[in-house]
Amino acid sequence: MTDMTVETSTNTHNPLDMLEEIVVANEWPFERVSEEEMVVEITGRWCDYRLFFLWQTEVSAMQFSCQFDMKVPGARKAAVNELLGEVNAKMWLGHFDVNPDEHTPMFRQTTLLRGARAASVEQLEDLVDIALSECERYYPAFQFVIWGGKTAQEAVAAAILDTVGEA
Repeated sequence: MTDMTVETSTNTHNPLDMLEEIVVANEWPFERVSEEEMVVEITGRWCDYRLFFLWQTEVSAMQFSCQFDMKVPGARKAAVNELLGEVNAKMWLGHFDVNPDEHTPMFRQTTLLRGARAASVEQLEDLVDIALSECERYYPAFQFVIWGGKTAQEAVAAAILDTVGEA
């Protein structure tokens, strides 16, 4: 295997610094746990979401997750795993997963910034906007599977009504 490591002098600035400015401007509750970690609370249409940002300087990557305020009961774990397969097949960016410790659904994405001086405001806004949009879009499907006893296919069909045309 070929080693493709190239030394560069470009250091990527910590995107959490800019993200903190966005969070403060929106008056969202947050905690800057460390230089590399931030937790933000946002109220959505269906539930409250907890956003986790983790900056990894050594690889210039930011791990991001948007966790639902919802638990997956053990008896519905297999059905939720089937739902994850259905939903993730429709995703262009990021994916859904279940936090193994807390048993909560979440949207996850990693953004690579190697070679960039810094993340742009637009990139960070898009990251949060896309995550919240996808969480709001698929929240009913998770509810239908967890509490409604629906299959993954039934839940996605009932929850996702893509409109065609204009009214």
